[in-house]
Amino acid sequence: MAKDSGRETLGGKAVLVALATVLLLAGGLYAAAGAFASDRVPRGTTVAGVEVGGKSPEQARRTLERELADRVDAPITVTVEGESVEVSPQEAGLALDLDGTVEAAGAGDSWAPDRLWDYWTGGDEVEPVLDVDESALEATIERLDSELGTEPVDATATFTASTVRTTPATTGRLLDEEAAREALLSAYLAEEPAVGLELVDVEPTITDAEMEEAVSELANPALSGPVTLVFGDSPVTLRPRDYAPALSLEADGDELELATDLDVVKRLVGDATATGAPVDATWRLVDGKPRVVPAKPGVSYEDGAVTDTFLELLTRPEGERTGEVEAEVEEPDVTTAEARSWKIRERVSTFTTEYPHADYRNTNIGRAAELVNGTVLAPGETFSMNDIVGERTRENGFTEGFVIADGILREDLGGGVSQLATTLFNAMFFAGLEDVEHKPHSFYIDRYPVGREATVAWGVLDLRFKNDTDHGVLVQSFINPSTPGTTGSVTVNMYSTKTWDITARASERYNYTSPDVRYLQTPDCYAYTGSSGFTIDVFRDFRRPGESEVVRTEKFNTVYTPSDSVRCGPPPGQGGNGGGDT
Repeated sequence: MAKDSGRETLGGKAVLVALATVLLLAGGLYAAAGAFASDRVPRGTTVAGVEVGGKSPEQARRTLERELADRVDAPITVTVEGESVEVSPQEAGLALDLDGTVEAAGAGDSWAPDRLWDYWTGGDEVEPVLDVDESALEATIERLDSELGTEPVDATATFTASTVRTTPATTGRLLDEEAAREALLSAYLAEEPAVGLELVDVEPTITDAEMEEAVSELANPALSGPVTLVFGDSPVTLRPRDYAPALSLEADGDELELATDLDVVKRLVGDATATGAPVDATWRLVDGKPRVVPAKPGVSYEDGAVTDTFLELLTRPEGERTGEVEAEVEEPDVTTAEARSWKIRERVSTFTTEYPHADYRNTNIGRAAELVNGTVLAPGETFSMNDIVGERTRENGFTEGFVIADGILREDLGGGVSQLATTLFNAMFFAGLEDVEHKPHSFYIDRYPVGREATVAWGVLDLRFKNDTDHGVLVQSFINPSTPGTTGSVTVNMYSTKTWDITARASERYNYTSPDVRYLQTPDCYAYTGSSGFTIDVFRDFRRPGESEVVRTEKFNTVYTPSDSVRCGPPPGQGGNGGGDT
């Protein structure tokens, strides 16, 4: 028995030794297989037809880079219903991801049994891994649609002054975006990169039926009559012929809604209101006739408040098309009704004076006339030339010219403006308005009506007159510029309702005085020959329009000092007085 037991023990050991030997041999073979194949691409693997099996990652990368070099940038020919165009990979945002492709092919350091099994049993055809710029690819498909397809066209509506005209919808023919994407990806890197695509029907967003319903329920009511937006106490009525160009029908989700161009609506509101500060009613000449310019209340509002109210009113029935806009409103001081009550109906006076050529006169008289032009005087209001024209500075548009200073001519800014002052004074004179302040020139200038003229000087002398009638007065002033060969002229017209017929008469000149001779050695010395001084009386007779009886007479007494002769030379004698410009 003991002998048999020993044989069994020796037999068991032999089995264990044999099993260990097999395991060692298998482990050695596994280690050898892993050492050779762990980081290599499985045998028989191809990428885009290129053999990369059995290669290390770097070898596979170089092989793909070399073999696919001509395909990477090769254009893809796209054919749609018999028409072909080419798409460059760069434009479509397509590029080969070499590292990702090699990894997808199975290369990589791994001792996993299934990994080694794949290597030794062989790989498959592997799709290349692509680096895709989706935005570029989408843009490319859109380009193909624009070149090879037809966009669907929505039904549209065009608003005219009284009707709505519709244009029918049309079905489009475009590429299936997802199918086109997959086809381009598949064709890229192929030996013959070409793909055929089909167009599919694409329905418009807005159909004819939807548009007809919107026209019936929204557009036609919108043009059925005016709407009135109320800002405080000021209604603003908008008529279809004015606001129709601002309207449209636009899709909002699954429905069509009325929409409006805010700028057009604001312009229409702005024609009747003023943004911020109110604007008083006034008068102006239109085609040579005085017309009222309506007042505008000052309004401040949110854009949405106007559009919301406007759009809501458009679909309301007649009698309910008025709505209040939430706004801050400031009413004007002079209403349209008040301005109309001034009854400015006709030209009541006109006067023109001429002047010799000088560039400074054209500049200064023209600028002053521009500033005075359009002035409106309410009943009882006083005109001030200095207030309206302002200081004669370069910033205000004036230049140097001759003025009277200390009884003689000198250069200063604004020279010549008194030409307009004289013309204004005479227009006021014959309109029968009240003289408040005027000062004749120190010495007589023969291009002005004797005893019936005025000068101004900023901060010293002003021309002021009062509208003492029951009507408004509109002043128009303008020049006809002089040239080196012609004289210039300035004209003032006054418009109102005629209150008086005015005639002027004058006395003989009296109390003559003789000029002196003055010698000046200043850089601005201007030599000229003086003239005598004298006194004259001018009378203004007032008659009711069409009547001969003189109702009253005004007397204007004017004393002109002599205009001293000036010599630019040795030691001066001093004297003189007066002021203003010429």
